[in-house]
Amino acid sequence: MKNLKTGKANLLVFAETLAELAENDKNILTVTSDSRGSGKLVAFGEKYPEQIVEVGIAEQNLVGVSAGLASTGKNVFTVSPASFLTARALEQVKNDVAYSDQAVTLVGISAGVSYGALGSTHHSIHDVAVLRAINNIDIIIPADNYEARQAIIASSKSKKPVYIKFGKKAMPYLPRIKEDFKIGKASKICEGKDIAFIACGETVTPAYEAALLLNKNGFSTEVISMHTIKPLDKNTTIETAKKCKCIITVEEHSIYGGLGEAVASLLLSEKIYKPFKIVGIPDEDTVTGSQTDIFNHYGISGEGLSQSAQNLLKH
Repeated sequence: MKNLKTGKANLLVFAETLAELAENDKNILTVTSDSRGSGKLVAFGEKYPEQIVEVGIAEQNLVGVSAGLASTGKNVFTVSPASFLTARALEQVKNDVAYSDQAVTLVGISAGVSYGALGSTHHSIHDVAVLRAINNIDIIIPADNYEARQAIIASSKSKKPVYIKFGKKAMPYLPRIKEDFKIGKASKICEGKDIAFIACGETVTPAYEAALLLNKNGFSTEVISMHTIKPLDKNTTIETAKKCKCIITVEEHSIYGGLGEAVASLLLSEKIYKPFKIVGIPDEDTVTGSQTDIFNHYGISGEGLSQSAQNLLKH
């Protein structure tokens, strides 16, 4: 297992990848809600002024306009802070995009608790839960620069609605057993047989750091990057759960309605009964601080997850 090297913010990789695609495809449009700066799209707008639409701080209009453009054959990427995109504009996401089957890629930026000290109004720890309950939309949460780039390429080719969420900080390059990104197919970071971490997005890194600590103490640890929450990779989840002694899911999301509950429901339906724990944001007023402060408070760190795994193995 390797120590990690830091790359770029996934959001920057998104902007660079989108610009590359737009170079040869004039049908690619990005629609923003006063978010081209925070979405790293200033350079995109300067280079492709005819391929960017600014609607201002009007998220419901943002999604409606995006759906209308997609209905004319445009390949639309809709960019807005995740906390507002999936709350203020939820009706438009449900009806104009998903129900109307418009192949819009909804890009939630500054997701999870990336806004940190701005507090609960700006945190998006509900988005996966509400979108999982809406038919006809895929949900992707890239863990590193590789997955971020591949997610944008894959969504640009998708014929259905997609939601992708990105945080703000620079992400390390994660090792993986095989570089073969596919929507609905998890990425295996490392293999083990004692403890399984099934994580998504920016929580995959602390899960891997926990694996490094656990392996030094004689445990065999598996880490899965479940970059697609919907559709969930059922085969990989079941295979991993069957061979490992305990399973911990990790997410930058409420413990209700997200990755953890999706995995728990699957394992219960398959009659796989192993010690199991969901690590995420509990049902309480979220503490205020930086993303790192919040992660550490809730045990989403290498040390915290390592301790949770050892406690779970005792059951």
